[in-house]
Amino acid sequence: MAARSSERTKAAILSAARERFAAVGYQAATIRSIAADAGIDPAMVMRYYGNKDGLFAAAAEFDLRFPDFTGVDRALLGAALVRHFLDRWEGDDALVLLLRSSTTNAEAAQRMKQIFVAQLEPMVAGLVGADAATRAGLIATQILGLALCRYVLKLPPIAAMSRADIVGWISPTVQRYLGEPM
Repeated sequence: MAARSSERTKAAILSAARERFAAVGYQAATIRSIAADAGIDPAMVMRYYGNKDGLFAAAAEFDLRFPDFTGVDRALLGAALVRHFLDRWEGDDALVLLLRSSTTNAEAAQRMKQIFVAQLEPMVAGLVGADAATRAGLIATQILGLALCRYVLKLPPIAAMSRADIVGWISPTVQRYLGEPM
């Protein structure tokens, strides 16, 4: 019973933290406000997560959920990957929160880096083999730049673009990183 209660408490804390971080950002979010949102004592947050950085790292756990791209026509990989990232950015506020926070917080920046290195690089390696780290890094420049402009800064021309237009503009560059020899 205690383990179940502990898991419910941790889930409530993480849910409240994600909402609070998304609403006000890392800097303005406090342990007290997150605990109040979760309906618990702030000491419980500290017990489970240690500090705000630890809580943020746990709240920012993010799976990019790459599908198996091995069956995709090689000439269409860039478009498939851009569409996948649009789905991820639009389907989960946690990644946008992490991107927003990573511009001002070293812990968030480290977490974003870990996600892309641990998940994007192996996926790219499985598709292209050689120079996977460099190729994955170059893909990240396009994907993170797009996400920053569209979802964080809400740059009018980019925020207003249709998904089809974004895929049309961005996928040739991503395709180049996936398909051409270096």
